[in-house]
Amino acid sequence: MTWDAEQKMQFLFHLRQKGVTDSRTLGAMEKVDRGLFVKGHFEDRAYDDMPLPISSGQTISQPSVVGMMTQALKVEPRDKVLEVGTGSGYQAAILSHLARRVYTVDRHRRLTRDSEKLFHSMGLNNITVITGDGSFGLPEQAPFDRIIVTAAAEDPPGPLLAQLKEGGIMVLPVGQSDAVQSLIKVTKTAQGLHYDELCPVRFVPLIEGMAQD
Repeated sequence: MTWDAEQKMQFLFHLRQKGVTDSRTLGAMEKVDRGLFVKGHFEDRAYDDMPLPISSGQTISQPSVVGMMTQALKVEPRDKVLEVGTGSGYQAAILSHLARRVYTVDRHRRLTRDSEKLFHSMGLNNITVITGDGSFGLPEQAPFDRIIVTAAAEDPPGPLLAQLKEGGIMVLPVGQSDAVQSLIKVTKTAQGLHYDELCPVRFVPLIEGMAQD
């Protein structure tokens, strides 16, 4: 499913209504058709502001949350970004229009394989897809200017904080997976870590180890 001009206009209007006002974030989201990332029964809901099921028991986040996370990350054109939790690939595709290089990790081989094919078909050549345990980050590529986590941990994972550059930003949901979670922005300064709470969210839990699929 691909969107038409009317769908795109309504989609962007709704994002602005939900507080996504950063022009670079909106520009990147306008370039990435969410319909390409939603398959099967839920195709006709691709442009609704709701999370939808994808394969491997995961979800594609609702567009307004993707927009809020991207906006909070404040990605600069020269940045190297780590995404933990590739999922459908939608968030990484948006980041690819904002950053110099995106590394995205997922524990589900099926999701990384499908995302890699999709990125290739879209001509997104600055994304590196890795199948692995993202809770440990990617030490061999660290440090990162920005880190985004699309699954909820009880606390920001230590290995990820260690791989964030001074001056860098990490955005992630924290909290118990079956309770209300908060979207948190962590800024790493010379004095230490600064935390901002952004909004309540619900994400799948961050799980250590590789999946069996």
